Amino acid sequence: MTDFKEKSTELALLFLALSSIASLALITVFIIAEGIPVISKVGIIHFLFGTEWAPSLGKYGIFPMIVGSISVTLGALIIAVPTALCCAIFLVELSPRFLSSIVRPAIQVLAGIPSVVYGFWGLIFIVPFIRNYLGGPGFSILAGSIILAIMTLPTIISIAEDSLRALPPSYKEGSLALGTTQWQTIVSLQIPAARSGITAAIVLGMGRAIGETMAVIMVLGNAVALPTSILDPARTLTTNIGIEMGYASGEHQQALFATGIVLLVIIMILNGIAQYAARRR
Repeated sequence: MTDFKEKSTELALLFLALSSIASLALITVFIIAEGIPVISKVGIIHFLFGTEWAPSLGKYGIFPMIVGSISVTLGALIIAVPTALCCAIFLVELSPRFLSSIVRPAIQVLAGIPSVVYGFWGLIFIVPFIRNYLGGPGFSILAGSIILAIMTLPTIISIAEDSLRALPPSYKEGSLALGTTQWQTIVSLQIPAARSGITAAIVLGMGRAIGETMAVIMVLGNAVALPTSILDPARTLTTNIGIEMGYASGEHQQALFATGIVLLVIIMILNGIAQYAARRR
């Protein structure tokens, strides 16, 4: 009887695991099947590097959206990575226990806030601040980068903190025994030793940022043009799909699915890099 229960449990878990994989495969096949016709018609080079997006004229160039996605994501990482790494180091090495018990749950709360709330906050505070003090319309790459940086902080902080805590205590003890200061130990030993986990945290944060839609729609300006400054509005791949899918049809809809293929490939590459970094750890 016990063997039967164990076998049943194993089969049930296997079925659930295969169901998850099958769902992902079906979604992937559906997106590819819907998007390939437009890519074949327009041409992969023109689709990826064309600068005109005019569905009514049959022009489907997503290069401005690719540039917008990369710009906003890199901007978010430039802000988020140093902040998250410093926060992780503080929680692991410097924070008193009572303060850690406050900061860590607060970071977890950040991860649970809906993205539309971040977007609304950015619309009310960040956009007017940029418009009044830095110039431009306010709806800009900078505004999107700030919002995405805040949204990616919980992911990067949590994984980087776990990576630092996973280091053997003997690393730190040996370094301090040799006469180095605590800060020298952190910078010269602990961060390099945990670099694989920290790299995975950054890549996963990057995937979180590049896949965000609602918050970015509200603060980015959504202009289909190549940005020349961080104060210029832009449009990302995700916002392009989110804005136009509601009324798109026919070839236009297929072009949005093709945009999804490009986004899917980018996310898969980022996740592959994160998995590779985690295995090295």
